[in-house]
Amino acid sequence: MHHPGPPQFMAVGESVQLAPRDPEPDADYAWRVRSAPVASSLELVDDEAVVQFDPDAAGTYVLELDAPDGTHTLTIRVFPGSYLPAGSVRSGASGMSGMSGYSGQSGSARPTQVSGGASGSGSGAGEAQRGEGGRPRIRLDATVEDDVVVVRADPQPNPNSETDRDDLVVEFVVDDRDEVDETAVETDGWELRVPLSAIGDRLRVHAAAIDETYSVPDTVAVERDALTDGGVAEAEPDATGHTDGSGSEAASVSRPNDPPKWAQEVTLYEIYVRGYASDDDEADNTFEALEKRLDYLESLGVDCLWLTPVLQNDHAPHGYNIVDFYSIAEDLGTREDYEQFVEAAHDHGMKVLFDLVLNHSARDHPFFEDAYKNPDSDYYDWYEWQDNGEPGTYFDWEFIANFDHRNLDVRRYLLDAVDMWADVVDGFRCDMAWAVPDTFWQEIRDRVKAKDPEFLLLDETIPYIADFHEGMFDMHFDTTLYFTLRQVGRGDEPAERILDAIDQRSEVGFPDHAAFMLYLENHDETRYIVECGESEAMAAAGALFTLPGVPMVYGGQEIGQRGRRDALAWKHARDDIRDHYERLIEVRDETPALRYDGSFRRIDYEADSDRVVAFVRDHDEGSYLCALNFGDDPVTVDVGDLAVDATDIVSNESIAAEGGVRVDDVAICPLA
Repeated sequence: MHHPGPPQFMAVGESVQLAPRDPEPDADYAWRVRSAPVASSLELVDDEAVVQFDPDAAGTYVLELDAPDGTHTLTIRVFPGSYLPAGSVRSGASGMSGMSGYSGQSGSARPTQVSGGASGSGSGAGEAQRGEGGRPRIRLDATVEDDVVVVRADPQPNPNSETDRDDLVVEFVVDDRDEVDETAVETDGWELRVPLSAIGDRLRVHAAAIDETYSVPDTVAVERDALTDGGVAEAEPDATGHTDGSGSEAASVSRPNDPPKWAQEVTLYEIYVRGYASDDDEADNTFEALEKRLDYLESLGVDCLWLTPVLQNDHAPHGYNIVDFYSIAEDLGTREDYEQFVEAAHDHGMKVLFDLVLNHSARDHPFFEDAYKNPDSDYYDWYEWQDNGEPGTYFDWEFIANFDHRNLDVRRYLLDAVDMWADVVDGFRCDMAWAVPDTFWQEIRDRVKAKDPEFLLLDETIPYIADFHEGMFDMHFDTTLYFTLRQVGRGDEPAERILDAIDQRSEVGFPDHAAFMLYLENHDETRYIVECGESEAMAAAGALFTLPGVPMVYGGQEIGQRGRRDALAWKHARDDIRDHYERLIEVRDETPALRYDGSFRRIDYEADSDRVVAFVRDHDEGSYLCALNFGDDPVTVDVGDLAVDATDIVSNESIAAEGGVRVDDVAICPLA
């Protein structure tokens, strides 16, 4: 279906790229505005398949897209420009990229612009009680009660806001793609209700919370549970008159923006494919050499492998300059070799992530070579071009050229590649996610999740962007924590700044259900142990496995590797560092409080060094004091009246000391 996707929430002053999904490049498409706020004079270029939507007034817009499979409607809720989230930038919508992913026509570059009062869904957003903080957050849940779908919103003010939670406003929008009798939909404050009889096979509801800005929207989906004969399953009611919370007609409720369950608990491990096992002279190909390392990785406790790009490239060893999006790099092996490696990883209980590059190709790509300085080329419009005839790119990178995602041939080419590799792996690590149109990511997400709801999408975005949790990505690089750990490791900031980095997630608007990947280093960065030191590296390792998030280890980090992309020095591996990592992985796996469902809280503590930080992780199955020491010498941490069992579960030794607990690098103690 060519429908352009889910409803959009935005503010005056923002811009979003809209396009038909699953496009037929040679087909005819046409856009028009069916309805708009009274103050709007917006028109769309109806003979273009991909358009940039720049609202000129607040309110609700309904757009129409004529496509080969019929006419589709898309609702866009636009808030006044004064509600635009400060510093919130969605990914680029291709065009001229300039020097930044946030500039020019490269997408939802959110310049602040003030506009008049709100209109639209009748929520009274213009009358929201305004706070002094930032972006609110929201979570949607649904039940089916007496054959009525009840969607309930749980809005939360920003931690820095003075707004009372009861004063938050919620805006609901029903997905245009679902068959729903709109006259049967009722909203009352934070609740939306619609009879099951008024919906077809599926109902998706989207909503945003409103304070002084609007939140990252959330989504909940309700699907009828069909019988094999096409009927609707009937279920026996429970003591309350409901069935599994689903009413007398069986229905399934899901939260599409929650990360896959398996991804919440794993330890990720990045493999730089051309260095990790390059010491193996006996293997027939790189994938065979990597396969021989799987026993080692399993013994370490790794659950998920991210391999740097494996596609045919221009011979830069990192692999990100791709010349063929459908073929495995010849120097690594064949597609069969790659798939055999993936199957072997699965046999070892490990998932595999594919490094997905959708912003650019190499300049050695045959399409670019044909297009360069040749406006008559069939591929000229595949790329962005500067006025001087050179391709659009970022940061003056000289070996790549940015795709122009306004071209349906580009989208078709990339979507077909997505389909091919999604069938092989368990998820995508998405390179330069900020440089690809956000609505294109939404399409990719829906596309892969339709085949495998547990498929993982992990975005590389620096700095991270809260909007990317709006139907795009399950997990995000925690770039703020990464830079903070570097500053702390160098001694430029006190260790307590780590807690500020965790708090910043909600302060910038990430919902509580967002997942974050924690990392100290990767193939682009100097090794932490080189930049910061050995004591600091041991403490920072503890941070990865005690702070809320999913830890990632860059291959060699666990053995004290000092070269960024060098062949791993396996013969000089540091057993003490490896043992440290192996034990931290084991402890996290065994301790629910340290994982995704564990909560995080600050505590009062005292220490003689600002190189020390302490906090608590809580869970129904137990709470734990976590303390990290980035200094060279042991430090005693006094936690006051907090009742602590001084047995460190990392060392399995008592670390009791006069006035508190003694911390060498990382300590995790149960609360009594």
